[in-house]
Amino acid sequence: MAYELIITEKPSAARKIAFALADDKPKKKSEKGVSYYFLRHNKKEITVACAVGHLYTIAEKKKSFRYPSFDIEWKQTAKVNKSAKYTKKYVNVLKKLSEGADDFTVACDYDIEGEVIGLNCVRFACSQKDASRMKFSTLTKPDLIESYENKKVHLDWGQAHAGEVRHKLDWMYGINISRALTLAIRKSKIYRTLSSGRVQGPALKIIVDKEKEIKKFVPKKYWQIELLGKTKSKKITAWHEIDKFWEEKKCLNVLKKIKGHDGKVKDINKRNYKQPPPNPFDLTSLQTEAYRQFRISPKQTLQIAQQLYINGLISYPRTSSQKLPKKIGYKQIMSKLSKIDKSYKKLADMLFEKKYLKPNEGKKTDPAHPAIYPTGYNDFKFNKRQKKIYDLIVKRFFATFGDWAVRQSMKIKIDVNSEIFLAKGKRTIEKGWHVLYEPYVKFKEEQLPEVDKGDIVNVDKFVKHNKETEPPRRYTPASIIKELEKRSLGTKSTRAQIIDSLYQRNYITGRSITATELGIKTTDVLEKYSPKIVKEELTRFFEEQMQKVRENKLKPDKIIKKAKIDLTEILNDFKKKEPEIGKELREAYKELRIIGKCEICKKGNLVVKSSRKTKQRFIACDAYPDCKTIYPIPQRGKIIPTDKKCEHCQFPLIDIIKKKKQTVCFNPNCDSKKINDKTLKKKIEKIQNGEKEKKCPKCKKGTLVLRKSVYGSFFGCSSYPKCKHTEKIMKKND
Repeated sequence: MAYELIITEKPSAARKIAFALADDKPKKKSEKGVSYYFLRHNKKEITVACAVGHLYTIAEKKKSFRYPSFDIEWKQTAKVNKSAKYTKKYVNVLKKLSEGADDFTVACDYDIEGEVIGLNCVRFACSQKDASRMKFSTLTKPDLIESYENKKVHLDWGQAHAGEVRHKLDWMYGINISRALTLAIRKSKIYRTLSSGRVQGPALKIIVDKEKEIKKFVPKKYWQIELLGKTKSKKITAWHEIDKFWEEKKCLNVLKKIKGHDGKVKDINKRNYKQPPPNPFDLTSLQTEAYRQFRISPKQTLQIAQQLYINGLISYPRTSSQKLPKKIGYKQIMSKLSKIDKSYKKLADMLFEKKYLKPNEGKKTDPAHPAIYPTGYNDFKFNKRQKKIYDLIVKRFFATFGDWAVRQSMKIKIDVNSEIFLAKGKRTIEKGWHVLYEPYVKFKEEQLPEVDKGDIVNVDKFVKHNKETEPPRRYTPASIIKELEKRSLGTKSTRAQIIDSLYQRNYITGRSITATELGIKTTDVLEKYSPKIVKEELTRFFEEQMQKVRENKLKPDKIIKKAKIDLTEILNDFKKKEPEIGKELREAYKELRIIGKCEICKKGNLVVKSSRKTKQRFIACDAYPDCKTIYPIPQRGKIIPTDKKCEHCQFPLIDIIKKKKQTVCFNPNCDSKKINDKTLKKKIEKIQNGEKEKKCPKCKKGTLVLRKSVYGSFFGCSSYPKCKHTEKIMKKND
């Protein structure tokens, strides 16, 4: 019997859809670990199967390392990427199931990426030209049933074509520019892979420009005068109305004038102002707020939000919208939330007292999805971070329906011998929506004492502050995402990944984002020899063109044709200057590898090197063969030089970043790695001399022996590398 084949983007979505549509419990089947479901919905036979993200990817028809290269096609991801071999079995299952199907429906995420995934599954795995399309924003049963009953008869071809264009543009720019950079630096005998791309280049330039602005910044001295006193027995603090004195002489003249004088309240100004509730979360504002509140990176926030969506707890997170349509059922969601948590019930009850519920929507819209909101469904066990993000989304949802808060600003003018000082404060008069968004409301409450005009201010002292202007603030992982959105670079789904790529390539470092020498030099080289690669205009132009494709106002071939012409011109010019470019990149890379001065020969620099034969990395002196100093380092994790020195041996310290960052001394003879406990020393000596043995608890064959690493001494199995068991050196282990 023929059936309808519904294709989802992920296994968890397939399960949700199958159980939502099934009249009875769906039958689960599995083939080589790939699950799919048979069910009946309103007397119709349906099979639900899944992809695991992109089963097909853009690749060259024939492999090469030449540029420019435009001869590309869609290929199975499993055939292009070894780490994606597991996706082959999902393709095979879809092919098999398509043979018995007479109707096809795509139920992937309703966005550009989801449309491309669905299209490729339909045309390559199922050999179909078109399919029906489900559109939903939550994976809840009511929404999925409604989506199925009202599905479109065709794919969203605007989305599909825009997605294809984006994949092709990103490949053409990313691969060709990265090859050009890599081949250039290899001509200078540095065997390192460099990368840039359509959005990555302009994004890095924004950060590099900020870094240059900070480096050029020259601090300027200024002075301030603070008044500390009392009025009506209550403390008061005020600052001279000039705020910043740029000449110390003028500051000293004022101090001389006011010395020994008390003040008098000259004027009082109070102003109440209304503060609107926050807008509903779109992805960027969620990422920004999660970083501000919890220091969770934008990339991690998106991953967590995706997990919450897949489990039916929130709506689709990859959205630009700040709109909450009435059809989602405000009261119904609040009623469900009130059953999850007592604190949510309290907030819901407050809102139910209102005559009507209307969210304070923002300006931003998204044709595919509404703003992020909680569904009210919750049978999920949270980890700590998931709970934080979920609670933030729930409280934000409640807060958007709250009353306007009322804040009061107060300014008191104090006359001290004709010199005016200002005391400023702000406080909340009516909390309004603040109550609904606690504990995430963070406004300063600066209460000033109640005074009357003419009141005397008894001065305790005047304080002269010597200060300097500060350089511009660096971007954070959240603020750079916001900046990219502001400049229309990248998409809501890709911006966090772009910034993560810059970290991975050592172009940037730190939470307060600092451009590395390699990042600065790479940008400088591109700006010097191929400025179009790092300029925003071309990237923004293509984003606008892709939007027109999405709206069916422009044919995809026109964009691809222009991209090929532009890239050919850029890369041919780049190729002529390869030796000069490689030489400049080589200098930047050398600086990046320097850990510090060699403490043995005092002449050379210690640098991170790697063996071309064994691929093992180590730290060695670059004065080789005159100095043959060498130090082992861990083979996993990113090695980053620091400007710190070990307090025990004065060796330069390095940061090793795996899951977490560890600052360590790589000197194996450092005093910090020695064991000073006398009792422990004796026990270790007995183990080393064979007087005392402890069998390895893991393999049961080897014995524990003392070993050393950059992290210090530890016990490891004598059967290493067959057994990699280790134990910390603690008394309870001996």
